[in-house]
Amino acid sequence: KATSCRFKSGSGHHHRIHFFMIELINLSNEAPYLHFQSLYNKALEHSQRGIEIISVSSFDKTSNEVEARYVNLKYVQENEWIFFSNYLSPKAQQFESHEQVSVLIYWGSINAQIRIKAKIFKTSAGFSDQHFHARTKEKNALAISSAQSQPIESFEQVAENFNNTLDTMTESTERPQSWGGFSFVPYYFEFWEGHENRLNKRHVFERQNDLWQEMLLQP
Repeated sequence: KATSCRFKSGSGHHHRIHFFMIELINLSNEAPYLHFQSLYNKALEHSQRGIEIISVSSFDKTSNEVEARYVNLKYVQENEWIFFSNYLSPKAQQFESHEQVSVLIYWGSINAQIRIKAKIFKTSAGFSDQHFHARTKEKNALAISSAQSQPIESFEQVAENFNNTLDTMTESTERPQSWGGFSFVPYYFEFWEGHENRLNKRHVFERQNDLWQEMLLQP
């Protein structure tokens, strides 16, 4: 979801800035989720831009390397954190071979960082279908036309593939099986809040024996 606000520049003109939001659906009432919602609401109040942008790190067993990339977090549904991507991409293959990921969120407007460790899996086909049909035609054209991360001769070819797909799409165009949602369920949270003189607050929640253990860490 997106919202917008207007601000007045030095020239006296009004400009509209769009802010994208994470959709919270039946959010868990467990302690780390209440803590997350409190920080999220605070960041919204401070007009945090890119609030939905998160870094996801995964392990590539073939190269024995860790890789990280930014994705757009679309939903937190109960205890599942959901984003969408190509199922044939390198990261999808990494998720399949090694289900543990690390996630990092930083909201500079409130100087807060959230570190997460989680297990990741694909969302249901029905959930992916629902999200696909709620998106713009242009976004779906790219999801269909792009073999994500595969080499291509030129950017012009990327644009040509996109435009050709867009021209052939109809309202009944179905979600490609190679594209859909990923859901990760955290078992570890660290909420870091920066303060003066580096007296930073580090609040940890770790899932052990189906219960959340809570502790504070030194800066």
